[in-house]
Amino acid sequence: MPDSAPFGAFARTLVAISEQSGRHAKADRLGAFLDDLDDDDLARTARWASGRLFPLADQRTVGVGHAALLSALTAATETERDDLRASLVRLGDPGDVAAAAIGERPPSGWTLDRAEAFVETLAETTGSRARTALVADALSVLGPDEARILVRLLAGDLRIGMQEGGVEGALVRLFERDAAAVRRATMLTGDIGETAVLARHDRLAEARFRPFHPVRFMLATAAEASDERTLADEVARQLETPVAIEDKFDGIRAQAHVALDRPPEPEPGVEHPQPHGVVAEGASGSVRVALFSRTLDALTASFPDLVGPLAALAAGHPDGLVLDGEIVPLTADRRIAPFQTLQARLGRKTVSDAMQAETPVGFVVYDVLAADGTPLFEVPFRERQAVLDTLGLPSARDPFADRLARSHIDLVDDLATLDDRFDAARARGNEGLMVKALGAPYTPGRRGRDWLKVKKALATLDVVVTSVEVGSGGRRHLLSDVTFAVRRSDDDPTLLTVGKAYSGLTDAELTELTAWFKAHTRETFAHGRVRTVDPEIVLEVAFDNVQVSPRHKSGYALRFPRIVRLRPDKPVAEIDTLASVAALAAPA
Repeated sequence: MPDSAPFGAFARTLVAISEQSGRHAKADRLGAFLDDLDDDDLARTARWASGRLFPLADQRTVGVGHAALLSALTAATETERDDLRASLVRLGDPGDVAAAAIGERPPSGWTLDRAEAFVETLAETTGSRARTALVADALSVLGPDEARILVRLLAGDLRIGMQEGGVEGALVRLFERDAAAVRRATMLTGDIGETAVLARHDRLAEARFRPFHPVRFMLATAAEASDERTLADEVARQLETPVAIEDKFDGIRAQAHVALDRPPEPEPGVEHPQPHGVVAEGASGSVRVALFSRTLDALTASFPDLVGPLAALAAGHPDGLVLDGEIVPLTADRRIAPFQTLQARLGRKTVSDAMQAETPVGFVVYDVLAADGTPLFEVPFRERQAVLDTLGLPSARDPFADRLARSHIDLVDDLATLDDRFDAARARGNEGLMVKALGAPYTPGRRGRDWLKVKKALATLDVVVTSVEVGSGGRRHLLSDVTFAVRRSDDDPTLLTVGKAYSGLTDAELTELTAWFKAHTRETFAHGRVRTVDPEIVLEVAFDNVQVSPRHKSGYALRFPRIVRLRPDKPVAEIDTLASVAALAAPA
């Protein structure tokens, strides 16, 4: 068996990729490194280059935050912590801070399998002090590029301009495989490392779906009336009738995995980690249940009151279900409540019995991704809905039965009724309407035109905060004035500023955000009053209209923007794009 490759060579490759421009150039640079690795190193490198330390199906985490990384770096380099903080503000990247603090030290003797052993040990270690000590020991021997990449991996942000899709592109080009087959294998297995090995040996067709790893969510495209087109015209332009119409719920998008808790069947060369989720005892035996957010993070611990009701579904589907839906707050009579009542439960890893009683939640199911061990992604929407019929759930317009309900769907030929249907959905307390093509497959991670989210009246955009400023008056101690941006396009992550908001968040929310902004500052201006920050805080903003404006690089400005709510459930990769802003713009 050949020796594992040097970790230093891997680190230098990623640094070189970060300095290159062009998707294909980055893919080819990574591919040249992957080509010389054995299968074990190939799997490790593909996984790490996508920014993940473990497969999606693996519930292990390293639990090392920015504060712990700075403490470890202080211990490893004997650099003053204040100096490291100043360096972080100046450089904006903990990996670069680590490399600068280490200086000219030569590379270590670490190999890729040694690095993997370190990560696994770190994940198994309990206690922040013990974990910090382990990281400090590693940083005391690693060279600057090795430290830069390790710290970035631990921080969860490689900053090389190549995430999972970029690594898949490298595999396509290196092994001359079909791009759709590569993406499908990653989706089914939840591990791009396994996909890399399958691609090398031309075995992508052997990829099998395994539950309890999050699958990327199918996304919708906005459809809105304009001066040129009515709502009916806009939908008719993109979809053929009849279409399925359902309410757009105001909650937290979530994916539920449910199956009898059975040990996985042995597969040659495949290690099965402890799966996500918790086990509940049901009528059909021990059932595993896992919930995931649209950011692919585990949500199960935050909503323990949904575990039992979801586990009961295994009685009719012992080999499992993967459901797409929405977590919504409920009233005392088990109907959908306003979203604001759910705010108290957002971001909590543990929820007391009292909070569960005070803020009950339900799960609205509107699609099924797999049933009884069979993936249904390529199955038309109408057939997936027939599978949901077997669950026997009540309509979400009626009281929820044991916290579960089914989205009510109408089949519509006459699109002229959309305005009335939209108003009726709003009257029910929901955001609006979803319009879906009956023959559409489920396309994970893709924003196509098979699902349309109908927008009307007060427009909103999902944006990311790029800079903040100290407020005035009673908020002069808070970073309350936020500048925000959209993506240039779905394929181009360049952020373009479109506005600045001063209102919409509570003092409690701003106090928590101020602490976060200070810890994630990149640069400061105006004697510290203005800060550029890591673009990670996603907001939903409302506004009166969009105007053409030379003040922003985007070319547009939102008029009278105000923050509707925080969107911790939404990743930056899924915020609105410049095209969405341009479509809403008023004539100059």
